[in-house]
Amino acid sequence: MRSDLAKFLLVPVAAVSVAGCGINSVPTAEENAKAKWADVQAAFQERSNLIPNLAAVVKGAAAQENKTLTEVIEARAKATSVTLAPGDLSDPAKMAAFQSAQNNLSGSLSRLLVSVEQYPQLKSQEGFLKLQDQLEGQENRIRITLRDYNEAVRQYNTTIRTFPDIIGAKVIHGAKPMVPYEASTPGAEVAPKLDMAPTQ
Repeated sequence: MRSDLAKFLLVPVAAVSVAGCGINSVPTAEENAKAKWADVQAAFQERSNLIPNLAAVVKGAAAQENKTLTEVIEARAKATSVTLAPGDLSDPAKMAAFQSAQNNLSGSLSRLLVSVEQYPQLKSQEGFLKLQDQLEGQENRIRITLRDYNEAVRQYNTTIRTFPDIIGAKVIHGAKPMVPYEASTPGAEVAPKLDMAPTQ
């Protein structure tokens, strides 16, 4: 009778112990970080999709900026060719390659937008102003998705390093820390402020 009672009491204790060892919390945190990474990739892709329209508008109005425009197009091609699968989120080298490609595109795009400030006729075109507005909004979305991804990575990395979840993380899941997205240039995480007012 006592052994049956002991077995009866042991089952819930064992279930709670197993549940508290990262069996569920580790994959839940990992899937959350992967979902946030998908949001990051979507935001970068949306920015990339705006560039052909921007290039077409600038090409017609500012032929002198062809070199800068070419740099943007080449940087876009490189940025879209470097992808990072969810399984690669724990690889610092692959994350660095992705960040580098996106940072090169950001730099080229910033140089283009600065250079077209010299063209009042371009700045007064409704199409260009709309594209500037869309790009600024997209840079804000990128900043937000990167912040959300980094927070999910922080939570996941904390989960796999703290007791009792570390048991399931190491023994069952073989979990490795994920790499946060880091801005490589000071202030790169801040969306640029674009001058939307046409000059006279």
